[in-house]
Amino acid sequence: MNNKDKSELILTLSCPDTSGIVAEVAGFMAENNLTIKESNQFGDSETNSFFMRVKALSISDLNNIDFHGIRESFKLIAHKRNMNFNIYNTGEIPKIIILVSKFDHCLVDLLYRVKNGELKAEVKAIISNHSDTYDLAKSYNIPFHHIEVTKDNKKEAEVEIESLISKYDVEAIILARYMQILSEEMSEKFSSRIINIHHSFLPSFKGASPYKQAHKRGVKLIGATAHFVTSDLDEGPIIEQDVTRVTHITSSFDMIAAGRDVERIVLFRAVKYYVERRVLLNKHKTVVFN
Repeated sequence: MNNKDKSELILTLSCPDTSGIVAEVAGFMAENNLTIKESNQFGDSETNSFFMRVKALSISDLNNIDFHGIRESFKLIAHKRNMNFNIYNTGEIPKIIILVSKFDHCLVDLLYRVKNGELKAEVKAIISNHSDTYDLAKSYNIPFHHIEVTKDNKKEAEVEIESLISKYDVEAIILARYMQILSEEMSEKFSSRIINIHHSFLPSFKGASPYKQAHKRGVKLIGATAHFVTSDLDEGPIIEQDVTRVTHITSSFDMIAAGRDVERIVLFRAVKYYVERRVLLNKHKTVVFN
């Protein structure tokens, strides 16, 4: 088997910041016949928290790695240092579900990047409160579910969405310009699993018409923000942001077009970081090892 085809182990952890963590993790990898290929760490002096991501490969044959056994063994270190940790097998492709409304530019981009291998994820289904993207989903042979949302059926619609999330057993829910506000209950139930793209450079110009607000204020930079969804509208931990420059001659139409380009790349990066296990929560912020 070619090394490029082999699965790898990814360890992510967070814990109180004390001495010797890196050395202990490196020693654990060596004891389990794993060689470290990538290692990132960050100590936050404000919260006295330590974060780490390690990618490792078997020194011998990776197929002999006992992922369950390694998880159980690492619990000894985790308990001693009060760690939250996860161990992933990169051979297991993360499963996601995408929610979208009428604007399909982010959806198109994600589907294309999954198809050409830039995004290592499996899109199990597409859910929409409109039928506009049905043909697109069909062209990719992905199940499409039209769930209409009104002010009178919002609770029932969310129950149906949650049922599909459970049915497809997905780990992440991607809001690719899904123009509905999720309830507090749903936001909390899937905490740190829902990624939204907001068509503005948060925290400025929040709400439904950020580009019009930006145009009215004569801004010179517009942007987009990908963040985890929380019960506080557009206030969740930020994963990725980017901007593009505009001038006084840029019309609101051209501003929207430029904004869509930024939205596509920002959402892609955020989802990519997530499925590559590069995003760790740090209270109301994130640590992103990119």
